[in-house]
Amino acid sequence: MAPDKVKELASAERRALRARAHHLRPVVMVGESGLKPELLREIEANLTSHELIKIRVHGDDRETRKNLVSEICEATGAQAVQHIGKIIVIYRPGPPEKQKAVKRRSRPKPPRKTKRSYQKT
Repeated sequence: MAPDKVKELASAERRALRARAHHLRPVVMVGESGLKPELLREIEANLTSHELIKIRVHGDDRETRKNLVSEICEATGAQAVQHIGKIIVIYRPGPPEKQKAVKRRSRPKPPRKTKRSYQKT
């Protein structure tokens, strides 16, 4: 499922994604047992539906966490946006048809009527 060539994120894109991910909660948690196929399927499902996700890694070894980030990104075709401590933020753009399906208003809302607008002058 991973694409062949993933476009590298520019620093401005990475900064915007970090800002978007700030309020997110981790949707996947990696335990001491490491990266299993079931866990990769869960990450794939979340990336497909959300594009930008947080992952919490339980474990104290820094090198293991660094290697885990690269393994996840390689297996899913995602880009690492941020890695701070035990929290990893990854991004994979969705299909183009999903990106185009943005709802737009056909016309602006009419101005709101205030209490005074109903009073006769």
